[in-house]
Amino acid sequence: MLRLRLGLSQRHLAGRMAVPRTYVSKIENEKATPTLSSLERLARALNVSIPDLLADPERVREEQIAELLREQFVAKLAADVSKLSEPQMRQILASVHEMASRPRRAA
Repeated sequence: MLRLRLGLSQRHLAGRMAVPRTYVSKIENEKATPTLSSLERLARALNVSIPDLLADPERVREEQIAELLREQFVAKLAADVSKLSEPQMRQILASVHEMASRPRRAA
């Protein structure tokens, strides 16, 4: 999950770790248990701590949601989203996507 979030291929991550790509695949598919040394290299390659690497994905997701909701804009938006219909949500998403894809003007 972390590898994909960073946009890394297995080959690129393996290069950062100095291990074969197949070893990364085996770890991801739970066919190999990494040694402590491999965990250290993996954490370093992903720029996270070992506890972060081993954290429960559900807890990590909850923490990410909580962090997002600390943003004032997101918190205000989240409070009103449940009041919208599906077509209204699609329209807002399309508008946001359009605004985000346009180059920003200097103020």
